[in-house]
Amino acid sequence: MSELITAELVDLDLSATTKDAAARSLAERMVAAHRVTDLDGFLADVAAREAQMPTGLDGGIGIPHCRSEYVNAPTLAFGRSGAGIDFGAADGPADLIFLIAAPAGADDDHLTILSGLARRLMDPEFTAALRAGTDPRAVAALIRGEEAPEEPEQERVEAGSQEQERAGTATEAAGGTEAAERVPFRIVAVTSCPTGIAHTYMAAESLAAAGRAEGVEVTVETQGSAGFKKLDPAVVAAADAVIWAHDVEVREKARFRGKPLVDVGVKAGVNRPAELIAEARRKAERGEIATATDKAPGSKDGDGDGNGSGTDHAHFGVRLRTYLMSGVSYMVPFVAAGGLLIALSFAIGGYEIASAKSVADHFVWGEADSWAALLNQIGSAAFGFLVPVLAGYIAYGMADRPALVPGFVGGAIALTVNAGFLGGLVAGLLAGAVVMAVQRVPVHATLRGIMPVLVIPLIASATVGFLMFIVVGKPIASLQNALTDWLNGLSGSNAVILGVVLGLMMCFDMGGPLNKVAYAFAVGGLADPTPGSLKVMAAVMAAGMVPPLAMALATTVRKKLFTKTERENGRAAWVLGASFITEGAIPFAAADPLRVIPSVMAGGAVTGALSMAFGATLRAPHGGVFVVPLIGEPFLYLLAIGAGTLVATVLVVLLKGARRTAPEAAEDAGADGSRVTVAA
Repeated sequence: MSELITAELVDLDLSATTKDAAARSLAERMVAAHRVTDLDGFLADVAAREAQMPTGLDGGIGIPHCRSEYVNAPTLAFGRSGAGIDFGAADGPADLIFLIAAPAGADDDHLTILSGLARRLMDPEFTAALRAGTDPRAVAALIRGEEAPEEPEQERVEAGSQEQERAGTATEAAGGTEAAERVPFRIVAVTSCPTGIAHTYMAAESLAAAGRAEGVEVTVETQGSAGFKKLDPAVVAAADAVIWAHDVEVREKARFRGKPLVDVGVKAGVNRPAELIAEARRKAERGEIATATDKAPGSKDGDGDGNGSGTDHAHFGVRLRTYLMSGVSYMVPFVAAGGLLIALSFAIGGYEIASAKSVADHFVWGEADSWAALLNQIGSAAFGFLVPVLAGYIAYGMADRPALVPGFVGGAIALTVNAGFLGGLVAGLLAGAVVMAVQRVPVHATLRGIMPVLVIPLIASATVGFLMFIVVGKPIASLQNALTDWLNGLSGSNAVILGVVLGLMMCFDMGGPLNKVAYAFAVGGLADPTPGSLKVMAAVMAAGMVPPLAMALATTVRKKLFTKTERENGRAAWVLGASFITEGAIPFAAADPLRVIPSVMAGGAVTGALSMAFGATLRAPHGGVFVVPLIGEPFLYLLAIGAGTLVATVLVVLLKGARRTAPEAAEDAGADGSRVTVAA
């Protein structure tokens, strides 16, 4: 640990009052120590990690952490806050803050050391010593000197071993008791988190400590950045129950099939280990056997702190969203590449180029129309994968690789029966469900090797094909046609209302699930474009450009309301907004969500409504201002974007201006001489 933390990286009187300010204060020490090369870039990576899941832990601990290209050496900074800082923990603010910085390509040895620190934070004596320390050098030495020897990734905690020995001695003295009384309850666990630095190992240590307290034998497999070593198959076979505390997909899930399973987020493993162990016991006693351990990750709530297994209704909703977003994320590159090629072909050869003869038979090197036809046909080929890829990867998200074939087959059939985008969604869900059902059927050991590559794809493809051709394909096609007719008939107030809704969705989470749903709805219509679907695509892109453009404009006209980092981000936001990269506004929203998010949502709603009212259309799924030549009513379209950007800018400036004056007014109003702080 000597090279990871020094006295200069310790602040025992951290004056920051927000998590962003705390991260900045500690990061500045890293910059001064030449461990971080770009303060603002590093803080943006920290904020992005914090946006995935709060890093506050019960017991007054905050552990903001990330991997970043701006870190040149694994580094740890420690700050102690007298007032406490909210890092999102259920039990309140944190007074012990560890900022962990790992290089993008950090080696396993350093990450193992950091994982050791994460485990030690579960030790009350260690945290008590940190709170009592008065000398930065002593505190740094405390963190370094008590570091345990490097532990193997697979750690087996045989809690209650002393009790077993005492029980054995007593048995011999008494003449013996039943051997079953000497065998502890056995649990195998897997812990993992998105970054794989802190929560992974803290959850492992927390479960281990709870196991010792409960007299339970716990064996933990940490699937983190410091390596991945599988549990011994004999240990898994002997286990009475399984706990998954994870926020990323558990690797090789089939190893745990047939065991009682508790499936939660990683923070539940940190904060509620005793409850998880108790639940595992109850499931084992009731004989509840996990039958779908090959599903995608997730029986967790949104913050990664699930409440139990994945059987309750609320958790199903979260899993369903995960499955759909998996399909959309794989589909988007096909949409972007194919859509932009088609749009470019229209710009060169006009819309009639779509009916050109095949370039395989008719291509003239010197003719612009031949090149336009070539681009159009390449783009159309890419676009043809849209629905099959969507269906295939929805199924993959549900049941892993065995579900890819039936998912793609179902998606292709959806196109054949004209069920379109909706048919792809249904086909993917059907394929995943069928594969999960087949996986539940017990088979002889000799057949297990061919199940994923032969039996499951064969049975599932036949089943999904039957359902799509005979049962659900035509009704979905009818629904798709009805939706198309509705979009084509939109006019007046109905179109404006749809524009408002789409604008709000695009700007609420700026690249998150709601944004992706609105975008997927729009690009789905491009698979079979109609006047109505082209209007929707235009409204979605216009609204998605507003958040970064508004933040860029606000940082330009009212610089004093923003930090130096935000002003620099504002310059980049001009380009990001113009390119339809809504995520360019995320750093601003992360720093001040209560003022930024409502402001940009209002601007997006205005833009979406105006775009629909103006009847603007768009055939390209991406590109921002660079595809303006392909937009129907381009001047009115740009006017809609400008109006929404102006609305969002005015609102965010007003709200931030009120924040700056409020602390002064509040302090002046304090008659008792106490300082009144208005939280940002």
